[in-house]
Amino acid sequence: MNHANAPFDPVSLKIMWDRLVSLTDECLEAMVRASFSTTVRECYDLSVTVMDRQGYFMAQGSQSIPSFTGSTPASLKHMLDRFPPETLVPGDVLCTNDPWMGTGHVFDLTVMRPVFRGDEIVAYTMSISHLPDIGGVGYGTAGSEIYQEGLRLPVCKLVEAGTVNETVLELLRYNTRVPEQVIGDFMANVNCNQIAGRELLAYTGEYDLDQLDDLSWAIRDQSEQAMRTKIRALRDGVYEHSIKIEGFPDPITLACRIEIAGDSMHIDYAGTDASVPRGINAPYCFTNSYSLYAVKCLVGLTTPNNQGVMAPISVAAPEGSCLNTLPPSPTGARHLTGYFCMPLIFGTLADAGSEQLQADSGMLNVFNMQGRHKDGRPVTALYFSSGGFGALDGHDGWPNTALPANVAIVPAEVWENVTGMEVVRKGLRPDTGGPGTARGGLGGETVLRNATGYPMTVFGMECRTVFPPVGMLGGCPGEFRETRINGEPVVYRSSYRLEPGDVIELLECGGGGYGDPYDRDPAKVLEDVRHGFVTRDGALRDYGVTVDLDSMAAERVRPAAE
Repeated sequence: MNHANAPFDPVSLKIMWDRLVSLTDECLEAMVRASFSTTVRECYDLSVTVMDRQGYFMAQGSQSIPSFTGSTPASLKHMLDRFPPETLVPGDVLCTNDPWMGTGHVFDLTVMRPVFRGDEIVAYTMSISHLPDIGGVGYGTAGSEIYQEGLRLPVCKLVEAGTVNETVLELLRYNTRVPEQVIGDFMANVNCNQIAGRELLAYTGEYDLDQLDDLSWAIRDQSEQAMRTKIRALRDGVYEHSIKIEGFPDPITLACRIEIAGDSMHIDYAGTDASVPRGINAPYCFTNSYSLYAVKCLVGLTTPNNQGVMAPISVAAPEGSCLNTLPPSPTGARHLTGYFCMPLIFGTLADAGSEQLQADSGMLNVFNMQGRHKDGRPVTALYFSSGGFGALDGHDGWPNTALPANVAIVPAEVWENVTGMEVVRKGLRPDTGGPGTARGGLGGETVLRNATGYPMTVFGMECRTVFPPVGMLGGCPGEFRETRINGEPVVYRSSYRLEPGDVIELLECGGGGYGDPYDRDPAKVLEDVRHGFVTRDGALRDYGVTVDLDSMAAERVRPAAE
């Protein structure tokens, strides 16, 4: 199809584009309101996208998480390979949670619905959400093969011609710990896609569009040109970098080589270590998503997500590596490897001329809690916590802010009601943000007590326990992450048993600092001490500043050399 004369002036295109994003936002909120699990309802671990009839990704809900940005076009292709468009009928809804056809692990459900006008497909809608449970050993690092991690659904029809596939629902009832929540979330996805299809037909009718292909091309073309302009501003060249992260038991090396040539970029993870027999491996779809997201953040592009943004960037990773793992490798906690694509890319391109460089962030911390509520009902729930945000040039990092995932934290009142556990204390940890001209964000402290009256099994998925969030351009690292049970440190990334009355402490790491700490304005150090972000000892040790809160004075004095 020739799009050269697509009939959209700039003002009309902007309005129609914003309306389309707003439509996905509405459908995303519909899924949140219909969902049964806190993972979706409170934490927003989800995505909604619209694709044209050619399968090109046009628009995505604004609160979608980065894991699901780069995976949707490939997921649609897998679904249409299994059920070609000519075999689909109105009312069909397809789904899968296969890690290599979806988003990287069995805990994410991908649901797609073709949008029909009469007998013709005009678009596809797709939603993704993190399930509270899918059987197996549960969400965590414990699996040594994919088969242990839970029920794995191939591409299948969840709804066929408007009739729900009861066989799929029966499989879920028989294989999950909290079937009411799981099936509720499945049907929330169905509801979301039904609303999206209805609203898309109303949208095309309002603008008198018989198809979305021309609008899709206009959106993607403008986005691609914007991204190419941003990449062109970087310095051409080949850049290399590597980092180490926690493994089982030995550290894992992640390597990156990036070539910038004009307005395009190629990212290659050659040199990255092989997959390991624990559930921390990332399939290519997950690695690709976080690579694309990292570049978009690095160049400061504010254009809404669509396939045009991805066009100038190619990503490669060696097959069988922990950034392109293959079946039957376990992938449950693939974020413990894949999230590190972002700081790895930032470090690789530190000398490429970007003004958006950021020190390492403390990243997300996830615990899977399994047991019984005090009223006896089964409990499987995810507790999300977060380290501090990495500092940027001229900007202190935010405390307790997740990056690269943008999920929310479950409110204490909701957590207590859903699980029966008690939230004893939540607060910030002074001196955990990496010192720098701009200080890293503080890590938090959360204390939970098992008040259910039953034993509780906790699957830990910690990172930043051995390798802290590093600083940027002279900034210092943030503090390490730590988990304690009844005051004693635990072995990380393991399963822990909480007896009734036991207490678990989640001590989050701080973000890395940016720039030399001795260049930080003493007045800012004074404010940090006044607010409790930095102790007076920390001010002297890390910034060379003495602080007197009585007189509200701060003075730079370099400490004696050790």
